[in-house]
Amino acid sequence: MELRFEVLGPVRAWRGDTEVELGSPQQRAILAILLLHNGGAVSPDQLIQATWGTDAPRAAIGMVRSYVSRLRSALGPVIQSVTHGYALPKPSLDLTDFQRHIATAKAEDTAARAAELRAALALWKGTPLAGVRGDYAEAERVRLGNVQLSVIEDLAAADIELGRQAEAVADLMAMVEQHPFRERSRELLMLALYRSGRQAEALALFDETRRVLLDELGIDPGPDLREMRQRILVSDPTLTPAVVVARPAQLPADAPFFVGRGKLFPQITSALAEGIPVGIEGMPGVGKTALAIHIGHQMAAEFPDGTLFVDLAKSPDPLAELLRAVGVVDLPRTTWERETLWRTLTSAKRILIVMDNVRGPVEALLPSSGAVLITARQRLYEPPHARWITLGGLDEDEAVLLFEHMIGEARVRAEPVATRRLVASTLGIPHLVQAMGNRIASRPKWTIASVSE
Repeated sequence: MELRFEVLGPVRAWRGDTEVELGSPQQRAILAILLLHNGGAVSPDQLIQATWGTDAPRAAIGMVRSYVSRLRSALGPVIQSVTHGYALPKPSLDLTDFQRHIATAKAEDTAARAAELRAALALWKGTPLAGVRGDYAEAERVRLGNVQLSVIEDLAAADIELGRQAEAVADLMAMVEQHPFRERSRELLMLALYRSGRQAEALALFDETRRVLLDELGIDPGPDLREMRQRILVSDPTLTPAVVVARPAQLPADAPFFVGRGKLFPQITSALAEGIPVGIEGMPGVGKTALAIHIGHQMAAEFPDGTLFVDLAKSPDPLAELLRAVGVVDLPRTTWERETLWRTLTSAKRILIVMDNVRGPVEALLPSSGAVLITARQRLYEPPHARWITLGGLDEDEAVLLFEHMIGEARVRAEPVATRRLVASTLGIPHLVQAMGNRIASRPKWTIASVSE
């Protein structure tokens, strides 16, 4: 099986669905350096400098050879000895995939560009090179982190261009909070707020930016920020162009591995294909949202006019959110006008709307045509004529498979009885299985038996 490597998070290697044990942090550091050179040769001196810097031990050259030998034992003969040191030719690497998505995005139209950028960001699993020490790793972490931030800003700019103000505002607010000195994030957030009809908030953000930059750095906002403020003050008409979103694609990312529920798929997909609303009910943590999102991705091709997603537990105005998703920039003032506009825009459309965390009436959100898939903790009277599916826990084999995906096949095979005892204690609730899996996966020295006792 092909080896796959990850550096956009902890340094990891996979053979198929099985994680390869890479050994000590120093071995992971050696592997990371080879991976970041993308097939190029790395000399022993470069490995020593990158791993230890000026604190290299006297036996460093021997230690490098030992680490490479152990990595070869774990990975197979993928690390080659070359004239100038070592190389790992053409690795299957998440960073390479990330860079390919970014390069493709530059040549695409706005909608396709947003999709490529979103796919690129989905590859990140946390802090790059997590757990690898040394100046070289830290420098790469900073470099890759800055690249990620720029891509987040590029995606926000694309979302704004496509009329997806709600998504852009949410992402940019998080950026501004975590990285308060990035002026481009603040400029884009001002634009997104303005296009959302929140002019006062956009101008207030500029005032806050000026205070932050003066207090912390002793500088004024740059020319781009100042120009954005002026354009907002004069209501520059070019800030609110007419936007038509040909095919919104709002579904959150699908689960990296989806387990079970196979018997329910035909019931749900056949109803949705016929335009019959489907409701999924069940207790918290049972996997309603994950199932709805997974089915949405599986059926996306059957809905050429787009897939929409709205979380009714979080959205302050779900109807406005849906209208913006289909390209409405200037929202009607009254609720009645918004409802009639929504029905008009969705007439004769093949769209799929996933409504998550439904707790009350949703009649005003129903499209004129298309399909609706909702999740709720208990069965509701709306949508009318909906087919309801009661979701329970996974069966034991499914729960074991989910657990195995999370901690690795080797650890499950080593303790099959303890594994089944542990997953049985979760009653097959995916949220609990995942919580257990995350806990054990982060502690490679723990045994499953010690947790299940």
